[in-house]
Formats: sequence, C-alpha cells, structure tokens
Amino acid sequence: MISLSSVSRTFSGRSGTVEALRDIDLTVADGEFVAVLGRSGCGKSTLLRLIAGLLPTTGGEITVSGERITKPRRDIAMMFQKPALLPWRTVLDNVLLPVQIFGWKKAEHRARADELLALTGLTGFEKRLPHELSGGMQQRVALCRSLIANPRVMLMDEPFSALDALTREELSGELQRVHMELGTTIVFVTHSIDEAVLLADRVVVLSPRPGRIRQVLDIDIPRPRTLGRGAHLEDVARSSAELHELLMA
Repeated sequence: MISLSSVSRTFSGRSGTVEALRDIDLTVADGEFVAVLGRSGCGKSTLLRLIAGLLPTTGGEITVSGERITKPRRDIAMMFQKPALLPWRTVLDNVLLPVQIFGWKKAEHRARADELLALTGLTGFEKRLPHELSGGMQQRVALCRSLIANPRVMLMDEPFSALDALTREELSGELQRVHMELGTTIVFVTHSIDEAVLLADRVVVLSPRPGRIRQVLDIDIPRPRTLGRGAHLEDVARSSAELHELLMA
C-alpha cells in the first residue's frame, strides 16, 4: 500500500541547512495501523507531509498503491492537531465540506455522513455549530470529515494532543473501533507511548534529528485494547515499557 524507499528530506534557509529525515525505508500494508513515535523535532510530521504529497522528498521515493507521490491525492486524507472546523457551518455541513470542494453531489454522500456520525457517537448533533461542541466532539467531526471521501490512506498528525488525558483515551477507543470497522490504512504520529500501544499494529520509533528508523516494534495484542484492567493488561504494559526504553536510549 505505502512504500518509502531511502526517503530523505532537508530544509534550507537563511540560518543554514536542517536535515529532518535520512534514509527512511518503510512499508505499510493495506489496512494496517502504523504509529510513528519519537522525540520533538525528529521529523514525524515531516514524514506525514511527504506521504501526503504536501512536501517533495529531497531523496528517495514514496509510492501509494504503486503510484509515485508527487502531489496531494484525493484518496489520501490528513487530519491535524486542531480540528479546523468552519465556525459558521453545522456539524453535518463541516463533514460534507470535501464533497463541496470536489464538486460531488451532496445527496449521494448524505447517507455516508450519517453513517460516520453514528459511528463516532455524533448522531443528534448534525445541526450544532462547532462552538457548541467540546474539543473531543470537534475532533470527532474532523475525523468524519476526513473519512467522508472513503480515503484509502488516513494520515493523522497528533490529532488528540490538545485534549485532556481522559478525552484522549476515549477518542483512542473510538478510533480503534472506526479502524476495526472500516479497515482504512492509517499512519498516526504521536508523542504518546500509550496512544501508540493502544492503537497500532506496529510502532515506528524514530531517532533524534535527522530522523531515522531506530526500530519497528510489533504490537501483537488483540483488540479492543485498554490501559485499564483487562485481559491483556500485562501485554500492554510490556509493550509500553519496551517503547519507553527505546525512546530513552
């Protein structure tokens, strides 16, 4: 599905040259959930922007479904830290915004919007405006908006980082459920070890700048997962401890 071969990215400016990423080799399978974890400044967000086609690579090549990425594509959606909802549009109209942008028929996507709102617990809030929603609910709307076009790939750049701990855990559970139901291929950037263990099939640990793949850890724990008491508590704790050691090394 997603293939990165010897991908590097360097930024040049008045203050000099910064090597953000160096020789990244990674393959993400169809329907896989991969988390990218590392310290601030290691190139995690840059990596997502390269996959999205928002930035060109300095070296190497990125392909999705065998096609080289040179610009943004409709089948690749991206979700950012802030929901960036249009304040004058209702929940439903925010979800349907990509439909309007792409010039599609709204009536043909209304059922899909209702389905996504139900999937994320937002049924009954279709006519609310963003300021009437909590931060967590706003991010749910942003998630629905990202999924409305049935993207093959979802890129998520720390989408829960601005939320309180309980809301983050709640939304992690929602995202698990959405992924299990829809099977979208997801690359998820995070600073949080807990989020990575709860959500990912594999966790890619990046080194400090220039970002290189230090290790890829398989998270072979049945879903749904939780940080609380459960059948897989020891496995979750073991994976969290291993990631902690890798980041501290």
